[in-house]
Amino acid sequence: MSASEDPTAAEQEHRFERKVPAGDDRTRLVCRDCGFVNYENPKIVVGSVATWQDRILLCRRAIEPRRGFWTLPAGYLELHEEAAAGARREAWEEARARLEIDQLLAVYSIPRISQIQLIYRAGLITPEVAAGPETLELDLFTWDAIPWDQLAFPSVHWALKDHRAVRGQAVFAPRGNPPGEDGGRSHP
Repeated sequence: MSASEDPTAAEQEHRFERKVPAGDDRTRLVCRDCGFVNYENPKIVVGSVATWQDRILLCRRAIEPRRGFWTLPAGYLELHEEAAAGARREAWEEARARLEIDQLLAVYSIPRISQIQLIYRAGLITPEVAAGPETLELDLFTWDAIPWDQLAFPSVHWALKDHRAVRGQAVFAPRGNPPGEDGGRSHP
C-alpha cells in the first residue's frame, strides 16, 4: 500500500505541515485545521550501573546498534513509567536482574541522536542473573576485568567511570557529560 492509499499517512500529509508556530523559534509539525503542534522530543533512556559486591553487571548486546558489544542494562523509558521503575524493568528484561536503586548517578545528553540518558547507581538484590532476549551473554566484572575496548557506547564508559568516582559516597550530585564530550554534536 502506498502512502497515498494509506488513510493515516494521507490524513497526516494533508493536515500537518512543517512551520514555525506563532511564538516559537523552531520548525514543528502543525495541524493546518486546528493549529495543534505535534512536538518531537528527545528519547529518554534509563539504565543502571548495577553491582554485586565489587563486580559490575554488563550485558553483551544481541541487537543493533553495536550488536556483540558490552553495555549496561538500559533502554527507552516507556510512556507513563517512572524513571527508576524503567531502569529496574530494563535490568529485568536484559539480565533477569532484580535491582535496588540507590540514587541517580548521571544525566547524559546525546544530542546527535536526540537522547537523554538517566543512569542510576544500583545494587543487585541477588547475583542470580540470566540473559534476556536482547542479550547474548552477561557477566559480573571486577573493575580490572571490564572489556573497555569492547564497550558499546561512550556513555557506558562515562557511567562506569562516574560510578567509580563516587564509590563509597553515600550522597553525591548526579554527574553529566565529561568535559569536552558533547554527545557527538561536534562529530559527523
